[in-house]
Amino acid sequence: MKNSPPLRPMEFASVAIFGGLTVAAVVIASVIPLAQAAGLLAPVPLALIAARTRPRALLTATVATTAVAFAMAGTGAMATVLGSALIGGIVGDLKRRRRGLGALGLATLVASPLLGGVSVLILWVLVPLRELTIEAMTNSLHGVAKWLRGWGPTDAVADALDSMSRSIAGHWWAWIWISGTVGTAISLLAAWWILGGVIARLRDVPSEDTLTSDGPASTATEVAPLPIVAERVGFAYNPDAKPVLHGIDLRIEPGEFVAVVGANGSGKSTLAKILAGRAPTTGVVHRPGLAGLGVHGGTALVLQRPEIQMLGSRVADDVVWGLPPDADVDVEALLAEVGLTGLGDRETTDLSGGQQQRLAIAAALARDPQLLIADEVTSMVDPEGRGQLLHLLATLPARRGIAVVLITHRGSEAAAADRVIHLEAGRVVPHPPHWMPDPHLDLDHASPTASSTSLAAPGPHIGGPLLVLDHVGYAHLPGSPWEVVALTDVTLTVYRGEGLLIVGGNGSGKTTLAWIMAGLLSPRTGTCHLLDTAGKFTPAAGYDAGEPVTEHVGAVGLGFQHARLQLQKVTVADEIMAAGGEKVGTAEVARVLELVGLPRQMAAGKVDSLSGGQMRRVVLAGLIARNPDMLVLDEPLAGLDPLAREEIVALLARLRAEGMTIVIISHDFESLDSVCTRRVRLVDGQLLPDTHQNVDQPSGWDGGAL
Repeated sequence: MKNSPPLRPMEFASVAIFGGLTVAAVVIASVIPLAQAAGLLAPVPLALIAARTRPRALLTATVATTAVAFAMAGTGAMATVLGSALIGGIVGDLKRRRRGLGALGLATLVASPLLGGVSVLILWVLVPLRELTIEAMTNSLHGVAKWLRGWGPTDAVADALDSMSRSIAGHWWAWIWISGTVGTAISLLAAWWILGGVIARLRDVPSEDTLTSDGPASTATEVAPLPIVAERVGFAYNPDAKPVLHGIDLRIEPGEFVAVVGANGSGKSTLAKILAGRAPTTGVVHRPGLAGLGVHGGTALVLQRPEIQMLGSRVADDVVWGLPPDADVDVEALLAEVGLTGLGDRETTDLSGGQQQRLAIAAALARDPQLLIADEVTSMVDPEGRGQLLHLLATLPARRGIAVVLITHRGSEAAAADRVIHLEAGRVVPHPPHWMPDPHLDLDHASPTASSTSLAAPGPHIGGPLLVLDHVGYAHLPGSPWEVVALTDVTLTVYRGEGLLIVGGNGSGKTTLAWIMAGLLSPRTGTCHLLDTAGKFTPAAGYDAGEPVTEHVGAVGLGFQHARLQLQKVTVADEIMAAGGEKVGTAEVARVLELVGLPRQMAAGKVDSLSGGQMRRVVLAGLIARNPDMLVLDEPLAGLDPLAREEIVALLARLRAEGMTIVIISHDFESLDSVCTRRVRLVDGQLLPDTHQNVDQPSGWDGGAL
């Protein structure tokens, strides 16, 4: 322990999360009379710490959880936590060493009577606790005996329970030792069985922090991340895995604006982690001092999914989270700089995806970094905001002296940089990737006519109304000081067989509208009805007007902004079968995989091993397998390189050509004319007609909200 480094951030997080789960299980078992079985689960979180981290992390968790349990539920809960830590430590250590049932049996034979004896010793010393325990046991037995007495055949059982209670009062130490021994053995077996399933599920999830170095401690003592010089850098996430980076040579100077481009899976995000301080597997990274990730004057990293970086409950709190109390930060000026003027008191959970990305950049700038690494920060931002953020990043080197590394798929964004680093299959290549669009053409700012007035191929005939929203309104946290009105008086009809594109700025209510259309949220005002065009409803009064879509959840399939959040199973096949329902078997899994352009062999693959584009296709496969009346896809192109976008758009166009009704919510307008027949716009929660509409419109459409 003398030369052991201090706990790493990932270990602190494990102690906090899993220690909290242990305390919750113990407290529930202590205070709820019918929930004592929850105590069997208490060792499992601590066993997971022991299986995936160092022993000192388990020791830290034991001390912390023991103190919290004592404060919340007294000495009994504290003793239970100590026992859970010992059981969890044994099981976790055996799992980490990959021991089998034989080792578990031997450990059980040795540990169970010892832990039972420890219980006797504790109760021998703590007389009040002993008296309380004995009284609780005898009262419970007397109560059961009284309930059984008088039933005739159960009188003998009642007499036996009364005799047992008298024996416990006179020979408490023997009963405590026996019950402790048996209870410990059961807990060891339960923890072993449950932990095995948990570890199997987490096998592909790294237990180390991929943003910090696992190598030898740096001899540098000062934060000085620039200049960075990488020589023949390679990286693999584990010794048996295929390397993600190969022979990377590059240099980043102070005050530079550098763009890194490459297809999905080319290693861009991994390179960002190397630049942020992660130690390479091969090669060397030279810098004058420490990278100082998250430290004032060091390196700031804004990730693809900003919600995982939000820690404060309010926007203003999140900007300064983790900074010293005396840090001098002009929060309002920073929020104004990134386009969040006046939102300091807003709850972070109420922000749209684009607003969350702006907040992450503001929090990064609050640390006054020398190096800012922005990983796809414009992917969830509307076109106008995208231009504003790009201008902000491009001017940081001159205004603040900050070196900026922007990871992007967009040619127009790369063209704004001082120089571009092209990655292909984990290597730096001297030429742009073959999919790289013309850097001087920003398709997101093309004219509406170019993006929405023609179809690559005529769509199918559009049928009658399928989903009708009538004066829909919705507010988050209504009636509270934090109330946010998301939608106001939205009236819209979606027709069977059409493709509808819903556009709007960040925070305009698009995602809220998507959840209402899918039946996952009920409108606060107005109605959202699904019409029975396929004979699925049970005839009832008012049938012709349809039924609330909330009563038919699943009839409208919803694809989330972040596909990974929608994938819950271990394997691709399990995920598709769970999404599709009981009727979906292996044959249907193979069919929908091929339909979305994935090989049927991928059914056995693990979800955690998929790329971002593959995850989106698996989500689509699951939705298609369910055979919904309609698909609502929220930002289906976000974070995809141009080639992957083309493949997803081609898939959606094919689905619509086969009769699927599709609603797309997106900031990416390019190529969607092959899917969408018309477009509507949300502005501050209100639906407005788009002035440039496709000629393939439903008969009688008036050009506005239907």
